[in-house]
Amino acid sequence: MSILKKVAIVGRMNVGKSTLFNRLSTNIKSLTLDYEGVTRDFIKDVVSWRGITFELIDTGGISLKTLESPIDEAVRQIALNAVNESDLVLFVVDGTVGILPQERELATFLHKSGKEVILIVNKYDTKAAQENLHDFYQLGFAHIIPLSAQHGTGIGDLLHAIVDQLASVQTEKNAEEPKYSVVLLGKPNVGKSSLLNTLLKKERSIVADMPGTTREAIGENINFYKETIQLVDTAGVRKKRAVSEDIEGLMVKSTFHAVRNADIILLLVDAAEGRLSDQELKLAFYAFEQGKALILLFNKEDLATEDSQEKLNFSFEEYKFFLDKIDTLHISCKTGKNVGRILPLVDEVWQRYSQKFSDVDLTMLFKQELERRPLFKSTNPLVLQKAKQIKVAPITIVLYVNDPTWFGPSQLTFFENVLRDQYNLKSVPVMLIPRKR
Repeated sequence: MSILKKVAIVGRMNVGKSTLFNRLSTNIKSLTLDYEGVTRDFIKDVVSWRGITFELIDTGGISLKTLESPIDEAVRQIALNAVNESDLVLFVVDGTVGILPQERELATFLHKSGKEVILIVNKYDTKAAQENLHDFYQLGFAHIIPLSAQHGTGIGDLLHAIVDQLASVQTEKNAEEPKYSVVLLGKPNVGKSSLLNTLLKKERSIVADMPGTTREAIGENINFYKETIQLVDTAGVRKKRAVSEDIEGLMVKSTFHAVRNADIILLLVDAAEGRLSDQELKLAFYAFEQGKALILLFNKEDLATEDSQEKLNFSFEEYKFFLDKIDTLHISCKTGKNVGRILPLVDEVWQRYSQKFSDVDLTMLFKQELERRPLFKSTNPLVLQKAKQIKVAPITIVLYVNDPTWFGPSQLTFFENVLRDQYNLKSVPVMLIPRKR
């Protein structure tokens, strides 16, 4: 299929870029709160209008001057990169305050970039914006759309203008739909964004020595073993009682939405802490319960001590029954240790996760094991007539039995263990459904 044309929303902070993104987007929502700097990484969604499909990108506030704060500077660079890679720019200004010097500089930059630009005068539902509209023609853009992102006024006109502009843009590259999605999950500041940037070999996520710098789930495609896969960085997940601000509550919601759409979860843990926290264990159990493949990555191996490693091994013992099912890898994003082994391991797990078994082989395997080790409910024998796989990724098997009510968690675990003993299913969940024949 043809690669999607890119439409980037830019402008200074707090002019309504994320509100506009949410108005145009159908699947993904950007954070919108009443203070500056909420959008840091850029997020994107696919939008269709009048038969034209394009990729819409929301960026953080853009500035042409180097900023003192490392995070703000990272936001600025990512926004500038989004402009450079776009086919069309939506330049958003706040109509209620008129033209600011920063916007004149940005207009000059956009003219020099050679990009197609639509100037959007936002908040046009106010008298001040209506009175200021004529002033914005000074910025020299041929296409100006007044609208209210909050109330939706003028959105239809904007969509018409977007597809008209994109119709004249030639895109020669080809792109493939990702075969599967890999989500980076973990507590704040465990190195998810550093790992994403390392695997992508570019600055896609903002990295800083403080928690909370990634505020929304953001994804990027990567080619590996001739396959296209999607890598998704997520906001750090904290315990509910530690979520004190509105923005962090939204952050958690965004993360769990990404998990539900994932195929494989890379759960990052800080190896230097020397333990698996309750929250990390809950994330691991949650991922498996949702039918997601799971790999544990112990990051910051360069900071781990002999004592922390010993404590980590000890903390594994209590949950050995579960953790023995999971592939683990000790890595360091800082030194690069074992980072090169991550994607090959992901590919191995995907092959296990998406494999198809013969119904005859499954039925024979389970029946033979039941003959060797019979199961009973009270004095009634549990009988399996047939096993049939109905789905891959996750592996889902229907067990046709004499009475489904007799097949509770412990009985289903019996069949799962039989399957795992026969096949390499490490890191892969197995969903078993008992049914009456």
